[in-house]
Amino acid sequence: MRITDYLKLGWDQLKRRLVVTMLCVMGIAIGSSSIIVALAFGESVTQFSEQRIGFYLKTDEIQISPGQDSRDSNENARSVSSLGVNDISRQKIDIIRSLPHVVSIAPFTRLQHFSFNVDTTKRGSLELIATDLGAMKDFGFELQQGGYQDLNNAIILSYGATVDLYDERTAAIRRLKAGQSPAFSEDEPPIPYPLYQKTIVLEYHNERDDGTLQTTSFPVRVIGVLKKPEGIPDYAIRYDRAAYISLELGERIQEMMKQTGRKDLYFEKSVKVKVDSVDHVQQTEELIQKLKLNTQSNLRQRESMQQEFVIVRLIFGGIGLFILFVASISIIVAMTMSTYQRRRQIGIMKVLGSNLKQIRNMFIVESTLLGLLGGVAGIILSYWVIWTINIVIQKFSEGNSGGGDLLFISFWVLPVGLFFAVLTGVMSGIFPAIKASRTDALTAIKRE
Repeated sequence: MRITDYLKLGWDQLKRRLVVTMLCVMGIAIGSSSIIVALAFGESVTQFSEQRIGFYLKTDEIQISPGQDSRDSNENARSVSSLGVNDISRQKIDIIRSLPHVVSIAPFTRLQHFSFNVDTTKRGSLELIATDLGAMKDFGFELQQGGYQDLNNAIILSYGATVDLYDERTAAIRRLKAGQSPAFSEDEPPIPYPLYQKTIVLEYHNERDDGTLQTTSFPVRVIGVLKKPEGIPDYAIRYDRAAYISLELGERIQEMMKQTGRKDLYFEKSVKVKVDSVDHVQQTEELIQKLKLNTQSNLRQRESMQQEFVIVRLIFGGIGLFILFVASISIIVAMTMSTYQRRRQIGIMKVLGSNLKQIRNMFIVESTLLGLLGGVAGIILSYWVIWTINIVIQKFSEGNSGGGDLLFISFWVLPVGLFFAVLTGVMSGIFPAIKASRTDALTAIKRE
């Protein structure tokens, strides 16, 4: 018999037992769609989580700090660092910038907290950070207003540095409201003050030995305001009061602060390196460490998260396989019943010259067709399930899902689901096929 003959016989039998065929196909479709949805869910969640991890943890960035030999004592480490052996020098920064896979590099120097005033009435505070203003956009700093220009007398403010500025008139109104109404709460949403393109006056206060307060002022122009951070509650935004100035202006401010004679001055220096891919972070770290510098990245956090995602995929895949196993039992039962119902047909085929192999192949092809039909139905069902889940997610997320579908089905997942469906059909048809091939022809004809 040719393969086309097997297919015709199998298709005819499936059409004759339409109800049983539909039930078996439904079971396989549920099982295969469960595997497809599980794999799609695992891959979608993994990709989404890696994007979130990359956004918040910056897995493609390396944090560099001055090196310290673990064999040295703390005193020796300070002396070595003071000599510049393990310090972050400009020469080392140039070497790092020339390394392969390095996209951008920016030094960051924290210059303590400063107060500022604007429009003669408003006052605020901020933490001053000197960096390469032109490289900030490479490290995920997004501007709400303005642009990146590495100017000496320019400053870029975080969104939190523009809110809750103090002035005596507003404070008096709040005190008056609090006195008139006991239910009045000063915990109001932060209101930003328009500082873009304005000149603010930074003030550095230093207490002298005689107890007098020395104040040094210098004006800077606000050339940009960062976007309001997402996912941070309003009450926490007011504590993110960072401001960024150029490296040249930062050096001048450091010299000014040192001239005040304070001995407790400490400027925390670090360097951030942007790598073109997460896969090259470890290699780049090893090259930087050869310069006797300490490095830190979030690769370990990323690896631990990936291991957790593998467990999630295995769990969902196991659920799909279990459903397929249950579906295979139904196929075995249906095909075994079919052998009893078709004993006369099997007996006549044997009398006419059909051998055991042909009888077995007929039942295996029939069960394979069941698996194939179930796999195709499972693919259609999985797309419907994913589409429904995406609609529910978009409805309840109120547009915060990024404007696109969270779950998706990759092309490689479809052959996997179809393969398991066909494999289930084939394996489920082996026992009924063997049972049918062992049917005695004469006994079957006599009984019928």
